[in-house]
Amino acid sequence: MNGEQIKNALQLVKKNDTDLRHVRVSQVQHDTRKVTENTCFVCIVGAVVDGHQLADEAVAKGATLIVAEKELSVAVPVLYVNDTQKALAQLSVLATGNPSSKLGMVGVTGTNGKTTITHVVASILDDNNRSSGIIGTMYSKIGDRQIPVANTTPDSLTTQQLLADMVADGLTHCTMEASSHALIQGRVRGIDFDVAVFTNLTQDHLEYHHTMEEYFLAKSLLFSQLGNAYGEQGKQKLAVINIDDAYGERLIPLTAANVLTYGCQGRGDIQAQNVVVTNHGTSFDLLFLGEIYPVTMKMIGDFNVYNILAAFGACYGLGLASEAIIRSIAKIEGVKGRFQLVPNHRGVTAIVDYAHTPDGLENVLKTINKFAEGAVYCVVGCGGDRDPSKRPVMADVAMTYATHPVFTSDNPRTEDPTEIIKQMTRHLSGNKYVEIVERREAIEYALSKAEKHDVVLIAGKGHEDYQIIGTTKHHFDDVEIVNDYFAKH
Repeated sequence: MNGEQIKNALQLVKKNDTDLRHVRVSQVQHDTRKVTENTCFVCIVGAVVDGHQLADEAVAKGATLIVAEKELSVAVPVLYVNDTQKALAQLSVLATGNPSSKLGMVGVTGTNGKTTITHVVASILDDNNRSSGIIGTMYSKIGDRQIPVANTTPDSLTTQQLLADMVADGLTHCTMEASSHALIQGRVRGIDFDVAVFTNLTQDHLEYHHTMEEYFLAKSLLFSQLGNAYGEQGKQKLAVINIDDAYGERLIPLTAANVLTYGCQGRGDIQAQNVVVTNHGTSFDLLFLGEIYPVTMKMIGDFNVYNILAAFGACYGLGLASEAIIRSIAKIEGVKGRFQLVPNHRGVTAIVDYAHTPDGLENVLKTINKFAEGAVYCVVGCGGDRDPSKRPVMADVAMTYATHPVFTSDNPRTEDPTEIIKQMTRHLSGNKYVEIVERREAIEYALSKAEKHDVVLIAGKGHEDYQIIGTTKHHFDDVEIVNDYFAKH
């Protein structure tokens, strides 16, 4: 690339009379640690670091062109724009060859279910001779490679590079979680989504979005911008929306794309009826386009029925036949840390789940109550430096649906875990619950009290293999703790 191509890609560049045709650019970058010769450095104003303050460092490392919002005095040409986040997205698409236009792209947003749906869609695609990558909470996955991620949805440059790697590896599709933070911050700009899925909207992330209306606005951007790529257009677009969620209904008029709705309450283009949940699987009838398809799956719970309906809609939108999708669903084992059963010889049903919102926890506990033959222990906490208003609500859910709530630490981060638990329980009365600050001790307590046919739910961390105390990550895996306990007892 040369400087003029960069300038043209940005379109709305403030007056710059410099001839940039001689400026060579080999890569686009916003991290000075990755700047090499002939880099175009984009100055991003971050929460901690302002990239404009690092422009001289970038030039010293070989940057030949700077993109900025603020006035700079550096030894190389500067292109000034109003929004460097948007510029980064535009240039990332240019630098990587617009890879999303070469993939069947599925974006999934909502409070709960994103990880499960992206994995289910990828499994169905793979089972039908497509090859799908994943970008999400647990990792990014390209073929057999799993790449650690810092955020559910990476920045626009990282995402475009991941998509380019998928194209280079011969993949045909990508399923991607689109978090509310990423949507409002423009991290998914320039991605040519073919299918957008909405799961639900319940209380979460209000420490960032402040109100549910702002939270909804962030989620709605995936649908209002469906088809927002900076490259060629032409692929059919489809929105798959949970009609049983009140916010889902509000999304329908916000998108110009075709819409498939799904639900379990008698409405929707895709419906589930006659749902039967056991401790080893779920069955139901799927209604679509006048046909009834019996579905038997290994995944457990009404919330997973919703996830399957969403995945069905997405895969149908990508061109798969209904019968082929149903056959593939029966083979899916589930997702790590999502209602994950931990086998043991005690006859206790031990479950590790990521439920960390009031709605998520309620859904999981309601599912457990459908098959539980004995007592239900619920080990749960709340994360530090996150929305404090949901803490007493989480406790109320555990008190309502579990016979033995055990309140403990989650990821306390920079907060006092004892104070977090107090905020969860100070409004409660009686002796139905216990408080145990150390998470390992709390898990072992619940397992020690549980008898044959009892259920122990360990909620909040799911797939995570760490606990954040202060600003440090310590190794901690709920499944490992459960296995260690049963191995010793």
